[in-house]
Amino acid sequence: MIIKSEIPILEYDDSSMEVIAPNHDMEDLQLPEKCLFAFLGDVIHEYAKENNADVAEELITVSHNIKIYVLHEGNEDLCLVQSPIGAAAAAQVLDALVSCGCKKVIAVGSCGVLADIPENAFLVPTKALRAEGTSYHYLPATRFIELDEEPVKVIESCFKKHELPFVTCTTWTTDGFFRETKDMVKYRLEEGCSVVEMECSALAACARKRGASFGQFLFTADSLANVHDYDTRDFGTGSHEKALLLGMDVLRDWN
Repeated sequence: MIIKSEIPILEYDDSSMEVIAPNHDMEDLQLPEKCLFAFLGDVIHEYAKENNADVAEELITVSHNIKIYVLHEGNEDLCLVQSPIGAAAAAQVLDALVSCGCKKVIAVGSCGVLADIPENAFLVPTKALRAEGTSYHYLPATRFIELDEEPVKVIESCFKKHELPFVTCTTWTTDGFFRETKDMVKYRLEEGCSVVEMECSALAACARKRGASFGQFLFTADSLANVHDYDTRDFGTGSHEKALLLGMDVLRDWN
């Protein structure tokens, strides 16, 4: 049944099948259960090469190809994928991964800060504001989506094991990088959002729709805390390698 609305993005089909299946061109591909879905730079490819990862598949898009790496660690295989930026593109890749067997997914990437938080700090979102469009194709309309408790606990436990400071947070997921207006930043702060990024709520919705468990942790990059003086800082690049290693360790700890 289609839930109808005057606002198209609020319309939701809760029962009929998709015309194009997420694995429509990868029906025979079977991926590991655990996947690190990383919004990082070249450290992903360097790590894969250094650890003799196999390329299980290459997703071909009009802009670039996305390698799906599989790392063999003892009795367990782990999947590693560099995600494209933005909710729609990222969810499309995640949907394909889940359809091919990835059922425990950890995402990691940077975020902008709305509050006074230093660069390269780590945060674990427990709730995401759905200010993007993609999540509304996967779940009925709500203002927020709560992230799955189990992966959140696994992330927190891994951080504590490494004695790495972190805080939990509510994140604002947006499609409009250049529409983070001064008044909107203040409004999001008032409703409890301390950081902003572009994928979390959509990925959480996609995973939930498809029956996968999803968690994410973030590291701080640019700052919108002073709405009159935007600060790019160093976009959190100093955390890329650490974040990748932490993400892989979180996967190993997830039983």
